[in-house]
Amino acid sequence: MNQIKAEIIAIGDELLYGQIIDTNSHWISQELTKIGVRVIQRTTVGDQEGSILKAFEEAEKRADIILMTGGLGPTNDDLTKPLLAKYFECEIALVPEALEAVRSFFEKRGRELTPLNELQAHLPTKCTYVPNEVGTAPGMWFEEHGKQWMSMPGVPHEMKKLMEDFVLPKIKATHKLPIIYHKVIKTVGIGESWLADLIKHWEAGLPDHIRLAYLPSLGQVKLRLTAFGEDYDELQADVETQIDLVKPLIDKYIFGYNSETLEEAVGRLLKQKNKKLALAESCTGGYISHMITSIPGSSKYFQGGVTPYHNEFKTKLLSVDPEILKTHGAVSEATVVTMAQEVRSMFNADIGLSSSGIAGPGGGWKEKPVGTIWIACSNGEKTISKKLQLTQDRMLNIQLTAISALNLLRLVLTDQTE
Repeated sequence: MNQIKAEIIAIGDELLYGQIIDTNSHWISQELTKIGVRVIQRTTVGDQEGSILKAFEEAEKRADIILMTGGLGPTNDDLTKPLLAKYFECEIALVPEALEAVRSFFEKRGRELTPLNELQAHLPTKCTYVPNEVGTAPGMWFEEHGKQWMSMPGVPHEMKKLMEDFVLPKIKATHKLPIIYHKVIKTVGIGESWLADLIKHWEAGLPDHIRLAYLPSLGQVKLRLTAFGEDYDELQADVETQIDLVKPLIDKYIFGYNSETLEEAVGRLLKQKNKKLALAESCTGGYISHMITSIPGSSKYFQGGVTPYHNEFKTKLLSVDPEILKTHGAVSEATVVTMAQEVRSMFNADIGLSSSGIAGPGGGWKEKPVGTIWIACSNGEKTISKKLQLTQDRMLNIQLTAISALNLLRLVLTDQTE
């Protein structure tokens, strides 16, 4: 079965200036993938005639379906409509049905239809008018040069309505589409190259219809398995078979699948094991608590936390021996071990988790440079500590420490700390 390829073109200077984030292309890509259309290119162009026409020309060479968003307003800087007419060598004319829709839109809101807004009802003569029930800029569907084209407003809720009501059903009705099935394995605590080395023989043995992609992110690596075929259940079964084969190689690093976050995975484990958690955060300043409590229902397993940023309060609140602070310093194994043990007791929790370090950009020295962090996890039977050597960036160090601390907690909960 031939694969149907699509390109998405997002139009507007505001996208290039960074004034607006292009969430439209991301959403459209997801929806096309669900129906078996492969997005091969996402292009962003500004409000310049030459750039837009070149984008049309190049997209036509690559894709079967070209979907455009933006540039459909009634003002002079909105170029998509006139440039589509120019590209397809046709006139722009009034579409009575579109005019009535625009007039009705304004009347329902108690507003007068202006001559400028009437221009929304003037469309290229080669397009099929697609009503926009939630806005004034109509959709425009073209079947030209052997390709399918759709122009939609850049306003997200208007674009989504047109996609759901017209574009996706139209594509499904006019193409025999393959099925594309994705499953993502989420890993933490191992770098991309080390992970690739562990699974290289498994990867080499993947069937031809299943592809693997490495998707590294902050402190984590995602493995995306993508299967292509015509039977959803068969593809799903094939992917699960491959996951069963790779799991023994990397099980220690897998915390979840698809959209599950590390904080969700840790919360799930705490609930499953009926364990309560308490936090003592110094260098992370409450960031771990923020991650934990961002999950609905976290009150079932999170008792509370303290942020003894100053050494005085490490002693007052968590009974860290002043001699430890004097001899070893706040950034030391002895300090975080005591913090984890004491916060566990303070909040009557099953597990205490702690952090202390030099987040930066200042405060480091030769023996303990910026990015030196200690974390510890205590469950009453044992306390596991770990030293981290991170970066020169303060926020990055805070985030990486939080991820490492949650991963240490995960390993303690799953008895994988040896």
